[in-house]
Amino acid sequence: MPRSGRAAAAILSCLMFVVFVAIWHMATLPTAGVQTADDEYAKLLGSNAAKGQKSAFPSPKDVALKMWEHAKDPFFVRGTNDQGIGIQLAYSVGRVLFGFGLAVLVAIPVGFLIGMSPLFYRAFDPFIQVLKPISPLAWMPLALFTIKDSATSSIFVIFICSLWPMLINTAFGVSAVRREWLNVARTLEVSPLRKAFQVVLPAAAPTIMTGMRISVGIAWLVIVAAEMLVGGTGIGYFVWNEWNNLSISNILCAILLIGLVGMLLDQILAWLTQAVSYPE
Repeated sequence: MPRSGRAAAAILSCLMFVVFVAIWHMATLPTAGVQTADDEYAKLLGSNAAKGQKSAFPSPKDVALKMWEHAKDPFFVRGTNDQGIGIQLAYSVGRVLFGFGLAVLVAIPVGFLIGMSPLFYRAFDPFIQVLKPISPLAWMPLALFTIKDSATSSIFVIFICSLWPMLINTAFGVSAVRREWLNVARTLEVSPLRKAFQVVLPAAAPTIMTGMRISVGIAWLVIVAAEMLVGGTGIGYFVWNEWNNLSISNILCAILLIGLVGMLLDQILAWLTQAVSYPE
């Protein structure tokens, strides 16, 4: 996209954000003009409540102040159930990266095998078609029963949900490598291992990276729900705990951070996808 187009898109994004915040601010302004018995009682007490009832939903200013409060000390520990939002995010990111890394170690080799061998493709396909549609959270009770540790069970669920997009994309990318390149490698009597690393892998890398990008997005979605189920630590547990405390401002701060971290993970893999893609 030309530089002028990027600038216009950035300006439009800023305007959309300003409009959104303005609507949010207007929606949370105190109501006025309707007198109730509570208003009359508030007048007798000299309270400002008679001027209008404040919305229960926090305003943009409330959320900004709460976010600044978190930013000043994100890594505090005041007890088992009272830890900074930075620590909770770190727990979640660590679980996602660990489970995602395990999925990479399994999905890419198996995807290579499936993509290069029609026999193995036909053998693995029934298992993939049966296991792929199962919700990752459906595995959580079984994981808790067998592993008996909530954190490790969450990592197992991340592994499961990250596995299928990477495996399928790897198999597709490997099977779609141009026949001409494989024929040249065969003519030159290149060894299978060398062919896999020097011909197939570079050609399939963009498709593999796309699968990894999809997987990390799904993993980040699933970890929040998993942590809500098992509790203990993590940004999902933080959201659920703040709901129990009826702190909507903290919930909105956590939602914003979840979105920002998810965008960062996606952008890192998008950059890596561009780095391994052939220039057009």
